[in-house]
Amino acid sequence: MFINTTRLLTLLSSPEIVLSPCSYDFVREVYIKLGNNKSAYRETKVYYAKKKRRAQQYLGDDGSHKKERKLYNDGYDDDNHDYIIKQGEKFLDRYEISSPIGKGSFGQVVKAYDHEEQCQVAIKIIKNKKPFLNQAQIEVKLLEMMNRADAENKYYIVKLKRHFMWRNHLCLVFELLSYNLYDLLRNTNFRGVSLNLTRKFAQQLCTALLFLSQPELNIIHCDLKPENILLCNPKRSAIKIVDFGSSCQLGQRIYQYIQSRFYRSPEVLLGIPYDLAIDMWSLGCILVEMHTGEPLFSGANELDQMNKIVEVLGMPPDHLLDQAHKTRKFFDKLPASEGGGYVLKKVAGKDGGYRKYRPAGTRRLHDILGVEGGGPAARRRGEPGHSVSDYLKFKDLILRMLEYDPKQRVTPYYALQHNFFKRTADEATNTQQAQSHHQHVGARLWGGAERMEVEAVRRDDDMLQPVCQLQHSPVAIH
Repeated sequence: MFINTTRLLTLLSSPEIVLSPCSYDFVREVYIKLGNNKSAYRETKVYYAKKKRRAQQYLGDDGSHKKERKLYNDGYDDDNHDYIIKQGEKFLDRYEISSPIGKGSFGQVVKAYDHEEQCQVAIKIIKNKKPFLNQAQIEVKLLEMMNRADAENKYYIVKLKRHFMWRNHLCLVFELLSYNLYDLLRNTNFRGVSLNLTRKFAQQLCTALLFLSQPELNIIHCDLKPENILLCNPKRSAIKIVDFGSSCQLGQRIYQYIQSRFYRSPEVLLGIPYDLAIDMWSLGCILVEMHTGEPLFSGANELDQMNKIVEVLGMPPDHLLDQAHKTRKFFDKLPASEGGGYVLKKVAGKDGGYRKYRPAGTRRLHDILGVEGGGPAARRRGEPGHSVSDYLKFKDLILRMLEYDPKQRVTPYYALQHNFFKRTADEATNTQQAQSHHQHVGARLWGGAERMEVEAVRRDDDMLQPVCQLQHSPVAIH
C-alpha cells in the first residue's frame, strides 16, 4: 500500500497539532506494517523530534498553548523595540512610573512621579532603534534651544526638563500637560468651539510661531495638528505646542514626507522646497477645524487631498506648478493649442468610474464658516461674538494663512496684527461683563527692530467646563 509521506509529514509538522507520547509508535507501526518504508520511518522520526521540541515551546506550565517569546534587549523590550512598562518601576531611582499616556511611531509616553521635585511629569520613552534615537537627539537639541530662548516660559512651547538613557532607551522628561485639542473637539461631538475660544487659541499659536521664527531659532515644527496642541490645565484656555520629533531648523531639512495629510501644505505636496510657512498653512487648517468641528481638507490620500484643497481655494498659480517636480502627480499640462495651463488629474472611484469633485473654488470658505448664516450649520446664530463682522474677519485671516504661494502667505507677525485679534470698545465692554475675573498680562516679543505686544491667555470658563473631566493626554504622539 502506498502512503503519501509528504502529506502526512506536513500534517504532523503543523504547530496546531501536538502529538501524544505514543504518537510516534503509532506512526512507526503505520509505516512498517502498511508501507514497510524505512526511509519514511527515519524521515518521520526527525520531523516528530522537531515537532516535540516545538510543542514544548508552545505549551505553558499548565499545559495551555502559548507563543514562544524571544528576548529583546535582555527582556526589557517587546518585539516592537518599545520598553515594557511596569507600573511602580523607578527610573534612576527617581521617576516612579504610574500609567501609560499614549503611543506613537517614536515610542511611548508615560505618566510618572518625580520624587526629587515632588511633581508629576510625562516621560517620552524612545524606541530602542538607531533611527528613532538619532531623530530624538535632534528633538532634544531643538527643545533645549527653545527652552533657553524662552526662559520665562511664556511662548507656548512645551518645557523639556531633562533627558537620560535608561536600559538603551532615550527618555525625555516633560512637564505634564492636560488633554489635546482633538480631545476637546471630540467632547463637543465635533461641533466645534466658540469663535472667542478659537481666537484665544489662534493668538497663542501665532505667538508661538513668531517665537520659532526668531533668527536664532528658525525652527519648523513640521507636524502641527490638534493632537500636538495641549491644554496646560483642563479648566483654562492656555495651550502649548508639543512633539518636535519631526522638526528641523531652516536650511537643515531632513525629510520630504512631513506633516499629517489633512494639514499638509501645497509646497510639501508638490515637492517644492519648504520653509516656516508650512506651519502657518497647518494653523489655518486647524483654526477652521476648531470652530467647525471637522477637518477643512480631509483627503484619503495625497491626490484626494489636493482635489479637496482646489475645491475650496481654486487652482494653484501656474508659476508654482511650473517649478514643482511633483506637479504631474496631481495635474496635467494642457497643450498651447488649448490655452496652456493645468487641469487636475481624474481620480479613480470605487465603482470603476471617476470620483466627482466640485468645480475649483466653488466650495467657498464663506459657506463652510457660515459667515452670513449664523456660523457652521447655523449653530452660533444669535450668540455674542459671532456676528457677520466677526466671521468676515476670521475668514479673511484664514484665507491669508491658506495662500498657495508660501512667499505670499501671512507671517506670524502680520497675522497677530490682523483685525480678528482687535476688539472694539463695545466688544471689550461685553467681554468684561461676561468674564469678571480676566487678568491681562502683557507678553513682549522682539523680531529684529520690531516689537509687538500680545495679550496672554486668560481663563475661558464657559467653553472648557464641559471637558474638565477628561484625563491627561500624551505630551507627544504622532
